[in-house]
Amino acid sequence: MKNIISIAPMVDRTDRNFRNFVRMINKDVLLYTEMITAQAVINGDSDYILEFDDTEHPIVLQLAVTNKKEAYEAIKIAEKYDYDEINLNVGCPSDRVSGNMMGAYLMAFPETVAEIVAGIKKATDKPVSIKHRIGIDGKNILPETFKRTLLDKYEDMLNFVNITQKAGVKKYVVHARIAVLEGLDPKQNREIPPLRYEEVYRLKKERPELHIEINGGIKTTEQIDEHLKYADSVMLGREIYDNPMILSKFGKYYGKNIEIAREEIIEKMILYVEKMERENKRPHLFLMHTHGLFHGVKGSKYWKREINAPQADSKTLRRLLKEVKDFSE
Repeated sequence: MKNIISIAPMVDRTDRNFRNFVRMINKDVLLYTEMITAQAVINGDSDYILEFDDTEHPIVLQLAVTNKKEAYEAIKIAEKYDYDEINLNVGCPSDRVSGNMMGAYLMAFPETVAEIVAGIKKATDKPVSIKHRIGIDGKNILPETFKRTLLDKYEDMLNFVNITQKAGVKKYVVHARIAVLEGLDPKQNREIPPLRYEEVYRLKKERPELHIEINGGIKTTEQIDEHLKYADSVMLGREIYDNPMILSKFGKYYGKNIEIAREEIIEKMILYVEKMERENKRPHLFLMHTHGLFHGVKGSKYWKREINAPQADSKTLRRLLKEVKDFSE
């Protein structure tokens, strides 16, 4: 699995329908599920939560979990779905996640993370990676027994990596901001703490045997090119969701020419929505993820309005396909 560019796990965004939309444009980027809790896997409808289409490969299951036992149980269930990789979320700053001792909160407990990794590896032979921040501000959240609640030094991140690496982790996806566990919501945590790319570069330099992927604020191919000088791979998030046509520019990273016209994508969308209709599924669940198809070009507002209509369906797409020639760039 050649991992050069990946699409970040995004709650309420990177679901099965959006991932299929991505594959209509690009077959190579590494896809992630939304963050899924171990409890949801253990107690929920596993087919609904974990199933995906073969076309979505390569795809990573991202798990949020508190302890080794639940990690093992969840991954044993997930094994039958044949994900390409398992990723442990140690980066989500949500207070709901931190309050349950998951996500970025766990950066303060690298030994616990190592135990969780051991539980995952006991349940699967698939590669196990960790997505984390460069540090955390755990003021008022971490236990009072902690003398330091601000773990924002490079040495803190290196200590986390050194300990978890011993559990068999070879790949780290690093969001180059700290996570503030109290006072900032997830959106603010993606924007307010400053980006510190140099620390991710330093981690790769000092741990060359590891696969280091960089994440945070990356939006253009020029930025990707710069980061790939110092890291093994790059993760993009909301830029892909808002401007999915950027995916057609990534062929150069895989030795391919994958420029694709919007008309061709809409033709694929029609087939997908027709299948949904045959299965009595609401087309809106897919179309809601395609707002950005005409991002930055003529017709964008019209496209969004038409596909966002409650009654939008395959017939809507067929009509739009005839009109798309007017959406000149």
